[in-house]
Amino acid sequence: MRSPTGGAPKFLNLFHIRFPIGAMASIGHRISGVLLLIGLPLLALTLERSLSSEVAFESLWPAVASPWWGLLLVILVWAAAQHVLAGVRHLLMDIGIGSPLAQARTSAWAVILTAAIIALATAIRWLA
Repeated sequence: MRSPTGGAPKFLNLFHIRFPIGAMASIGHRISGVLLLIGLPLLALTLERSLSSEVAFESLWPAVASPWWGLLLVILVWAAAQHVLAGVRHLLMDIGIGSPLAQARTSAWAVILTAAIIALATAIRWLA
C-alpha cells in the first residue's frame, strides 16, 4: 500500500507518539472502564461467597490475604478512582466548565494524579 503522497509506505510507531495530557486522561478513562467491567464481577462474587456462611468466609481468607489479591485491589481502586474522576471531568467539560485548553490540561493532570494518589494510599493501607 502506498502512502497518499505517492512515496514509500510509512511505519507508524505508536510508542514514539507523544499524547497530550488530555488524551492520556481520556485513554485512562477507557482502560479503567474495561478493568472495572472485568474486575467488579469477581469482587461481587467474592463478597457473595463471603457472606453466605462463616465457613465460606474462612475458606476465602487465605486467597484474600495474598499479595496478588492486594495488587488486584489496588488496580481496581485506581480504576474506580480514575473512571469516576475522569467521568466527572468529561461531564463538566460537556456543559462548558473547564473547556479552555489551560483548564482542560490542569483538570487532566488533577484526574491522573488524584487517581494515582488514591491507589497509592490503598496500597499503603493494604500493606500496613
